[in-house]
Amino acid sequence: MTPLAHGIDIVPVARIERLLDEHGPRFLDRCFTAHEREVCLGHARSAERFAARFAAKEAAFKALGTGWSGGIAWTDAEVVTQASGAPALVLHGAAAQRAAALGVTAWLVSLSHAGGMAVASVIGVGGMPPGP
Repeated sequence: MTPLAHGIDIVPVARIERLLDEHGPRFLDRCFTAHEREVCLGHARSAERFAARFAAKEAAFKALGTGWSGGIAWTDAEVVTQASGAPALVLHGAAAQRAAALGVTAWLVSLSHAGGMAVASVIGVGGMPPGP
C-alpha cells in the first residue's frame, strides 16, 4: 500500500475536560459517535480517551485536506477498536467520499496521551504495494 495522506494533531486534555464540563451531552453528541461515547464514558480517564479521539478526528480531516469544512461533520470520523485492541479509523458521509476521491482505502492510526496531552497520527493509504 502507498501512503497518500497524513495528518497529526495534539490536544490538551484540559481543553476536553473544560468542554465536557461546560457543554456536556451537547459536546459529546456533536463530536463523538454513540460507539465512541460508549467506549469512553465511565472510564476512569475518560477525558484522555475523548481527547485522543478528538485529536484523531482533527488529524483525519487534515489528512483529507478539508479541515472540518465542506459538509464534513465531527461524527464523519470515528475511532473504533480492532479485535487486537488497536485503534482504527472509520469514515462516514462526506469524509468517506473525500477519502475515496483521494484513493485512500485504509487508515493507519496511532493514539497516545501523557503529561496532560493527547496526540494522534493518521495515515491514509491506498493502491497496491510496489512491485519488486
